[in-house]
Amino acid sequence: MKLQILISLILALLLTQSPIIGKYFAMINTMIHESGHSLMALLTGGEVRNVSLFPNTSGVTMTGHTSWLSHVLTSLSGYLFSSLAGLLFFHLIVKGHYRVMMFILIGFLAINLIFWVRNFYGVFWLITFGAGFIYLLRTGHQSIVQYVLIFVACLVVVEAVMSAFWVMRVSFVSPSQAGDAWNLAQAVKFIPAPVWGVFFFAQSLYLAWLSLKKVFLI
Repeated sequence: MKLQILISLILALLLTQSPIIGKYFAMINTMIHESGHSLMALLTGGEVRNVSLFPNTSGVTMTGHTSWLSHVLTSLSGYLFSSLAGLLFFHLIVKGHYRVMMFILIGFLAINLIFWVRNFYGVFWLITFGAGFIYLLRTGHQSIVQYVLIFVACLVVVEAVMSAFWVMRVSFVSPSQAGDAWNLAQAVKFIPAPVWGVFFFAQSLYLAWLSLKKVFLI
């Protein structure tokens, strides 16, 4: 398993750097990220108006909130949720709970398609990725299915770190373009966007380390 995960991490890192197919597969992390915003909005009494997923791997979640705290927690949740999802996926893989991971991923795909995502590319991605994923799970050999799930887990962890690094960098050079870091800076006036950017990147590194620790230190 250690060798499989090491190879998958390298492939995920290389794949996410390719301009078209890499962005298509990296969208799995964007979907999880935006799902984190959506779930937190609902848990804190807000609403999810719609979610958009774009070909460049960016995403936008339009939410409504009943309180300042709901807005802050929702803005915080995206990067944290994707990093925690990577940690959960690695935990399930180490424990051999591949079916649980499978159902979680299918659940996210279905919920986003049915309730949240409405833009053309987002719907296209959910349908094509979901259909391919389900087809593979139904027809593929067990060892192939397990390797695909390992690759997906590695993809989520790698992209969680890469996207957090991006928002940290942008928060320093162009804070108003730094997405969640800028939203939080506007909500919590005494903490500027770069601080939020550093926080997002630091937590992604820490949770990625915990994820890999589960595999390489057992």
